[in-house]
Amino acid sequence: MAATTSAVAHAAENLPPKQPLVRDLKIGGKACGAGDNKAFLAESRPVVNAVLHDTDGGRVSGEFEAWWKDTEGVEQRRTLTTTAKASGSPFTFALPWDDLPANTVVSWHVRADDGTAKSPWSSESAGSACEFVYDDVNPEKAAVTSPEYPEDVLWVDGVGVYGHFTMDSPSEDVVAYRYGFLRGPNGTARPDEPGGSVSLPFLPLTSGPDTLTVRAVDRAGRSSGETSYRFFVKSGRGPVAHWKLGDPAGSTTAAAETGAPADAGDGVTFGGPAPTGTGLASTATLDGSGDGYLTPDAPVVADPRKTFAVSTWARPARTDRTMTVLSQDAGGSAGFALGLTARDEAPVWSFTLGGARVSGGAPETGEWAHLLGVYDAETGEAQLYVNGDPVDTTAEAAPGEAVGAFQIGRARDGHSFRDHWHGEVGGIRVHDRVVVPDEAADLAHRKPRALGHWSLENASDGASAEQGGGTPLKLGPGATIHRGPDGSCLPDLDPDCPVVPYALVGDGHLALDGETGHAATDGPVVDTSDSFSIGVVVRLADAEPTRPMTVLSQGGEHTDAFRVRYEPSTYAWQLLMPNADEPGAPETVVAQLAMADGGEGDGHRIAVVYDDATDKIKLFLDGALDTGSTADFAGGVLSSGPLQVGRAQVGDGWGEHLHGDVDEVHAFAGALADNEINQLGWGTEPCLC
Repeated sequence: MAATTSAVAHAAENLPPKQPLVRDLKIGGKACGAGDNKAFLAESRPVVNAVLHDTDGGRVSGEFEAWWKDTEGVEQRRTLTTTAKASGSPFTFALPWDDLPANTVVSWHVRADDGTAKSPWSSESAGSACEFVYDDVNPEKAAVTSPEYPEDVLWVDGVGVYGHFTMDSPSEDVVAYRYGFLRGPNGTARPDEPGGSVSLPFLPLTSGPDTLTVRAVDRAGRSSGETSYRFFVKSGRGPVAHWKLGDPAGSTTAAAETGAPADAGDGVTFGGPAPTGTGLASTATLDGSGDGYLTPDAPVVADPRKTFAVSTWARPARTDRTMTVLSQDAGGSAGFALGLTARDEAPVWSFTLGGARVSGGAPETGEWAHLLGVYDAETGEAQLYVNGDPVDTTAEAAPGEAVGAFQIGRARDGHSFRDHWHGEVGGIRVHDRVVVPDEAADLAHRKPRALGHWSLENASDGASAEQGGGTPLKLGPGATIHRGPDGSCLPDLDPDCPVVPYALVGDGHLALDGETGHAATDGPVVDTSDSFSIGVVVRLADAEPTRPMTVLSQGGEHTDAFRVRYEPSTYAWQLLMPNADEPGAPETVVAQLAMADGGEGDGHRIAVVYDDATDKIKLFLDGALDTGSTADFAGGVLSSGPLQVGRAQVGDGWGEHLHGDVDEVHAFAGALADNEINQLGWGTEPCLC
């Protein structure tokens, strides 16, 4: 009697499970929804997910029910009950019914059962039934069209000109298009409503054949077959206006390579210096006065609301005031201006347009810079490049429609002009398209000039010749030329044939004794105050050096302007450049790790690059950069001493003598590009682009 009463009491205390929450329900990985929010699924037996809770914390099972109307309009219902799990457990399983119809709305709900009581259905009260549609048909392939780049037409428009590609599938349930261009980008585009088309803007960055592939995707995630659309992109079209400003001294007009000539004011002098390695022979010097300007007295940018780009080489004679290199009138003001802004804490290069300003870089008096301002009407953004690199971020611009005369060296301000340019200017181009990043880098590229190549194959009268007949490297005491085997005999066949080690590169190399051995030119080789590059092949004779050893240096009056050495305490090759030609001046150091050679192997190809335009130094090891091998460095120290191989200035004398072998010394005026470094150290002349 007591046991029976206890059981009844326990049963009376049981509370029904909690009603399942709609937010805890999924079908085919998609949230529970109904009506316009119902799920479309590609699986005939979709997976159901639910989380069920027992109020008393016990075990519960799930009772699932689904219903739909068949083709005769008769309602069909299916149910199933799961095994019991602990309260709060996820229930995941595939619906087991084989007769779920395609393209029909199926409703379902679930309730929890603790074996004694059942919860309300998930659809009751504030809940709702879930709905899904099983879609068993893939969408049809998309058609692709483009007015700017028609399919399979040779050759069309070009780099820097947008194309618009429309993707449209006949299927009415398409909600996305997965696309990919041959060289990128790839992505997903979505129509405004199911079954709609999508128009995609695309900016060609390179010329050549390209292909757009597209797949239409419907609401169930089913994909169509692939559509392949091939088109052919021409090279970017040339500028609509181009002035080199290399006119003879005394000219009053600047001839145009393209477009109209530009009249010069009395403050313009032709025949000025030009940036080396650019193809410009001379430039125009503007004196910064009201007469220092050039103008074709007509607009060049036909409509500043459309895409355009303006570029120039510029060298300021001062940086303490705002100055304009290029602009175009727009009523009583400048519609855009490219130049130098000195209103901030430090002077910067700037491109202003339609209320926006993009700025960056560090103008330096007497230093050339290439400036490029681009307005992309497709994105509505302005961008500034300095020396081929984008600066700052893009800025949204809203240029006006007013159009006036193009100006070189000044900006319109009411009935007069302001911000007159003081310095040199040349190589002006105006494009009616986007100038893409690779083109920006090409426009700003300054081709390095070879200064010397010492192959160190042999020596005559104590000197090793420069390949082009320039200044030789004179060998000091403790320096010899090692010659590799000459092939006159074979040690494997002739026991009397001496074993001669091969040279590092080619037939010979320079061997240094580590005590006094060195080689040097008669005077400086590179201008260390400007951009320069040097490469060398070196192999250390010691496996565990006990002191620093220098392979290359070039000195100033009190210290080396640069020094490349091995530092055994850190197992690293280092480039050291002082901030001033003073004893004990602070040095900027970059390094790359490498174990000492111990006289074995092929040594290392080391290259140094100082880029005065970007104020950076780089140390390459075997053609590669690494963490810590690049640093900011503004203002190289001018050196007057000769190029030294195998030693450095130490105090009032020489030290850090190298014990090892040296080969293939290359020197250049200008900064080699990263992809040109790999050409050094192989016994051949590099191809400089």
